[in-house]
Amino acid sequence: MVLGYYFRHDDDRDGRVGVLPEPSFIEGSFKGKDIAFMEATGFGGNLAALQQAATAAGHFNPDPDEDGISRRVPMVMSLDGNIYEALSVAVSRVAMDKPKLQAGFAEGLGVGKKYAGLEWLQLGDLRIPVDARATTLIPYRGLQGSFPYVSATDVLNGKAGREALKGRIVLVGTTAPGLMDLRATPVQNVYAGVEIHANLIAGILDQNIKQRPAYTLGAEFVLLLLTGLLLAFLMPALSPFWATVSAFVVLALYVTFNLVIWQSADLVLPLASGLLLIAVIYVLNMTYGFFIESRGKRQLTGLFGQYVPPELVDEMAKDPEAISLEGESREMTVLFSDVRGFTSISEGLDPKQLTQLMNEFLTPMTHVIHDNRGTIDKYMGDAIMAFWGAPLKDPQHATHAVRAGMQMLASLNSLQAQFKARGWPEIKIGVGLNTGLMTVGNMGSAFRMAYTVMGDAVNLGSRLEGLTKNYGVQMIVSEFTREKAPEYIYRELDIVRVKGKDKPVVIYEPVCAVGEEDKSLQDELKLYRETLKLYRAQNWDLAEMQFINLQQMHPQRQLYAMYIERIAHYRQNPPDAGWDGVFTFQTK
Repeated sequence: MVLGYYFRHDDDRDGRVGVLPEPSFIEGSFKGKDIAFMEATGFGGNLAALQQAATAAGHFNPDPDEDGISRRVPMVMSLDGNIYEALSVAVSRVAMDKPKLQAGFAEGLGVGKKYAGLEWLQLGDLRIPVDARATTLIPYRGLQGSFPYVSATDVLNGKAGREALKGRIVLVGTTAPGLMDLRATPVQNVYAGVEIHANLIAGILDQNIKQRPAYTLGAEFVLLLLTGLLLAFLMPALSPFWATVSAFVVLALYVTFNLVIWQSADLVLPLASGLLLIAVIYVLNMTYGFFIESRGKRQLTGLFGQYVPPELVDEMAKDPEAISLEGESREMTVLFSDVRGFTSISEGLDPKQLTQLMNEFLTPMTHVIHDNRGTIDKYMGDAIMAFWGAPLKDPQHATHAVRAGMQMLASLNSLQAQFKARGWPEIKIGVGLNTGLMTVGNMGSAFRMAYTVMGDAVNLGSRLEGLTKNYGVQMIVSEFTREKAPEYIYRELDIVRVKGKDKPVVIYEPVCAVGEEDKSLQDELKLYRETLKLYRAQNWDLAEMQFINLQQMHPQRQLYAMYIERIAHYRQNPPDAGWDGVFTFQTK
């Protein structure tokens, strides 16, 4: 019979109950050897009569890690210089006819003279590997129940057959939760403490306890060195995708090698340090590559950023093959913006002030265009030409262009106060947009090339910008742009035939985004549409009366005054019988 007892680790020197068995090693057995045995301050032993009648006794102290998981058990512990064996050692020793427990130290090549580490305990022909604190990894077989359980009640009542216990090592313990002998283990959160001892005894007798000798530190260093060198030379030479693949392959090989050593040689090699090394090298390589790529993108942005938005530069850098500088025909939207009365503004400022004013004006306008994925084609003095849909295709080119035009007007309004504070004149601009097929590409001469757009649709956009002052609005879009950007509310301005074009086009003024219109705006637009129908039906009197009403309600709207003047003209000079409401402009 082998009894169990426990050691105390508090500072209460009086906490000593019962008696202890004879120590495995008496005080002074390890003199001169610096071994970090776990030190006890007290114990809870058995009654003297029971201890004297027992064949042996061993402590059953656990040694849970900081996370509360029981992975190790001390094979021996120290009290007042004497060394006492664990319950599993005592049971194994009795099962082997009580051989004397001996200490094992590494010897031979590579072992320093000052090395005094206890590496194993010798039990007859069996070795019990221990670490620097004389603890051993528990060789768990699996979940609770890996060893057969027999109810003590069945044994006492004679229900358990003798064959169930005959020739077996029997551990008497508890599994009921209320008896406080349940542990957290790597294989199960709630695990009977008695089965931990069963795993240890089986591991000692079967010699399958994992060991971690001192030389594993050197093996770890060599593994880390080889792995680090492999990744350090391999990853920079690969693309990000293949670098990622290689990192995962090396990581899988590292884990596989660790598991093979664990299973075949019962060696415990550290795993976390290798995984951390692989992760760190991978992150450093990706980070370095990111900064190198960022530098390339910064150079690309420095070359093209003043024309193309940074986000488009990023997209172009990801797939440069998708970008073609050769001429091609695409449906795109073009924008023209021009400062009204620029000649008189420039005459009132000296060259330095004029330069500052244009820079202060063009910078926020450019930001707006870039923020809406537009490409700056060119600055023409006080004018801006931009387009959407190239170099990267943009299915929402018309919507982005209309939004950019409206934001340009809003941004200009916010600049007026700054200009006034600096003594600069108020700036007003006209914006014209058109959508259609355009030729886009790198065009120019052998001396200078420019990425630009050309075509009738581009010319129409320029003409629409010039019409803004005729209708007293800041922005005009064609019917083609309106059709492609239905997210906005528009006010129809007219049906016009611009100079140089035979086919008439309906022009509109964007008012606001759909859903942002209020009741008064809805009423105004409804009345205006009805009045426009009267005008085109040549019902001059009723149309004139309605336009006068609209002008009185909205005196700031130049559009209504223009139609009143036009009606007066048509009364004196009636249009042809087949007039379709189109107004033809003879000038640009």
